[in-house]
Amino acid sequence: THPYITFFHLFFRGASVATYMLCGWFSDSFITSFVCVVLLLSADFWTVKNLSGRFLVGMRWWNFVDDDGVSHWVFESRKNTQVNRVNAHESRIFWLALILFPIIWGVFFIIALFGLKFKWLLLVLIALALNGANLYGYVKCNYGASKNISSLTTDFVKTQVLKSAFDMMSRPGSQPAAPQPTV
Repeated sequence: THPYITFFHLFFRGASVATYMLCGWFSDSFITSFVCVVLLLSADFWTVKNLSGRFLVGMRWWNFVDDDGVSHWVFESRKNTQVNRVNAHESRIFWLALILFPIIWGVFFIIALFGLKFKWLLLVLIALALNGANLYGYVKCNYGASKNISSLTTDFVKTQVLKSAFDMMSRPGSQPAAPQPTV
């Protein structure tokens, strides 16, 4: 198990939301509040991308730009033999936090938009972008892992069907009988 990684996975996410909600009570400075929340969001992004995903669910993702300026996304997940090393409880915590916090930031977005608090809207958009990038990356990792399994299953079924059809055609006496005239 990875209790420290699980703690920091939740801590930075929760601290960024709590700081956003309570910053008006402790400071009148928008800049100070903005910087504190962005630093917590950045720490959260890095922790989730580089530690939590790797140790709690066995997945990682990254993006790079090649020499032609084309962006490439890379998604990796542990092989089936190593999946058993993932703790189910920690995995549940990882996915719950990964999905729940973008929803919370989405609610803050609606509140800031309809409250006409445009300076806070920028901060919420940054939070949505960072949380959304991690959510997108890990959903793609998870989907890619299940896609590989389903494509293996599909390939196996195709092979079996083709083999059966070939066996039927190659058997002696498997030629269809000539039609008999009816009297």
